[in-house]
Amino acid sequence: MIKVFYGSDRKKIDAEVKKILGTDYEVFDGENLKKEDIVNVFLGTSLFAEKRKILLKDLTPARGEQGEDLYEEIAKYVDTPHTIVIWETNVSQKKTYKDFLKSKNVEAKKFDLADKVDMRAVFNIYDTALVDGARAVKMLTELQDKQDPYMFFGLLVSQAIKKYEWRQGTKEKRVLKELSKVDMQMKTTAVEPWYLVKSFLLRLKTI
Repeated sequence: MIKVFYGSDRKKIDAEVKKILGTDYEVFDGENLKKEDIVNVFLGTSLFAEKRKILLKDLTPARGEQGEDLYEEIAKYVDTPHTIVIWETNVSQKKTYKDFLKSKNVEAKKFDLADKVDMRAVFNIYDTALVDGARAVKMLTELQDKQDPYMFFGLLVSQAIKKYEWRQGTKEKRVLKELSKVDMQMKTTAVEPWYLVKSFLLRLKTI
């Protein structure tokens, strides 16, 4: 069995992955996976079970047509006895090539968050964090399940920029510098993005 999941709602996809694969499964990162490795993924066996549970993650990173090659190879093994889940995490910037599997009746399911973030709520949370970080985090927790953390963070940055343009004080400069660090962490680390946003809100008053 092969299933393909993609979309902006990472929390729902993660829950669906665990529902299908459980908590004990193998993970292959597409960044390190080559076309010739696919045969070992599908025809290989585990020391503990003939039927394997496997998560293939990010098969289509920004590296030419490599992702397409991987999907073409995977399409040869749609009758696999193993349970395979393919998770594309950043479809806004990557092509998923799910069409290679669609003709084989492989399910490709999209999990998306709301298209828009409530700007007023974001700005209210930011202003609250300037005086009470814990309260701001509580406000965020109440609405985060329906929001995309990256879109939310982008609006936090825009609010910080507006405040800098208005006051141009040393605190506003420090806040923008701190936001640039958080932005880099969100792009380059595996730390849960909501955790990084909440950590920033807790620190904002003292920055």
